Amino acid sequence: MFGQYENIFFKDRKDAGEQLGLFLEAKYKTQNPLIIGIPRGGVEVAYYVAKQLNAELSLIVSKKLPLPNHKEYGIGAIAEEDSVYIAQTGKELVSEKVINQIIKEQKQEVDRRVNEYRHGKPLPTMKDRVVILVDDGIATGVTLVPVIELCERKKAAKIIIAAPVSGSRFDENLYKADEIEIMVKPQPFYAVGQVYDVFGDFNDDDLLKLLDLAEH
Repeated sequence: MFGQYENIFFKDRKDAGEQLGLFLEAKYKTQNPLIIGIPRGGVEVAYYVAKQLNAELSLIVSKKLPLPNHKEYGIGAIAEEDSVYIAQTGKELVSEKVINQIIKEQKQEVDRRVNEYRHGKPLPTMKDRVVILVDDGIATGVTLVPVIELCERKKAAKIIIAAPVSGSRFDENLYKADEIEIMVKPQPFYAVGQVYDVFGDFNDDDLLKLLDLAEH
């Protein structure tokens, strides 16, 4: 099926990661970047980017803060180390009390994933390093905003967002990054998966196997 349709650009996340690695190579390989994947699917893409750039791989857990009764809609996001972002629309739609409850619930899941994925190990040192944040695609970009803020706190020299695909518009706070590197911006854009031939679930077991490979 791959290649039959104009809007299919990637066979799967592996193919997207390999292509994204080639896309980034000339500009960043010599800068000894730290590649950070955003779980879950972004870690698979990041793994192949890191291989192409011969770079260190890690991950930062970030979770969308869902609007009550409309779980698919994010009012913000929370990442590790209590890095939280609430979009303006979220503040307008939901009371502070409810927002704090949502944060509390999602923080538990963030903490669980950190313990499972990194076994409680701290994040790598980012000070004075080029950090490339990799996801499998960007729809609203909300989950990346607190990750950018976390990297800023860690004194990263440069923060780069990289993804195989995005829409033409996303959260304006993504522009706090030094660069945004996107390969494909399809029109019309309706979902990250539209440019993938295969865009299945990437579960915890898959992620842990990949991280184990990266360490050996």
